[in-house]
Amino acid sequence: MLQGPAREALDWLGSTALTAFGAPTTWAELLGFVTGVVNVALVVRQHIANWAVSIANVLLLMLVFVGAGLYADAALQIVYVVLGGYGWWQWLHGGAAGAPLRDVRRTRTTEWGWLTVAGVVLTAVLYVFLDRLTNSTVPLADAVTTALSLLATYGQSRKLLENWWLWIAADLIYIPLYGYKHLWLTALLYLVFLGLCVLGLRSWRAAQRASAQRQAPAPAAAATR
Repeated sequence: MLQGPAREALDWLGSTALTAFGAPTTWAELLGFVTGVVNVALVVRQHIANWAVSIANVLLLMLVFVGAGLYADAALQIVYVVLGGYGWWQWLHGGAAGAPLRDVRRTRTTEWGWLTVAGVVLTAVLYVFLDRLTNSTVPLADAVTTALSLLATYGQSRKLLENWWLWIAADLIYIPLYGYKHLWLTALLYLVFLGLCVLGLRSWRAAQRASAQRQAPAPAAAATR
């Protein structure tokens, strides 16, 4: 059990900061809202600092989800910390030789195949776990959003353009799910995320086109007579 300042900090994060939409909102949820918006805004701009903010955000949201009984989402935050470190490294060192940063690219057909298989398996395993071994009241929605979020985070770490479509799909489920759980501020956060995802898709699409143009071979010089 935690003692001293660490225990006090956790108690403070779990205490009520304000009442939103008739439901108490904890400091963890409020700070998760702020860091979440900052994080996605940085991802849209492909700013490397997004990974540090993301790690802080997921630790805050883990406390929120445990309190709401969203156990898969809570466990997902731990995985996010690991993926955050992986993504940070990939963005810095995963680019082509001579490139300072990884470029945005489209998801290949073979990658879509593996992602689809992984998504189905993850959803099935998580659903069985949540339905049989926890008191989750929304096992299927929790499992689907967890699987989509993991796949989207992987795509984000590799700078795959289509990661934004996966985030959009997850957000469209998350918004009513968090409303059902009376996490109204978090539901509002994911509504903001949805708008930022649309902006991110447009921004990254432009970056991908620019990258493709840079990498395209120069046209051969016209033969002289």
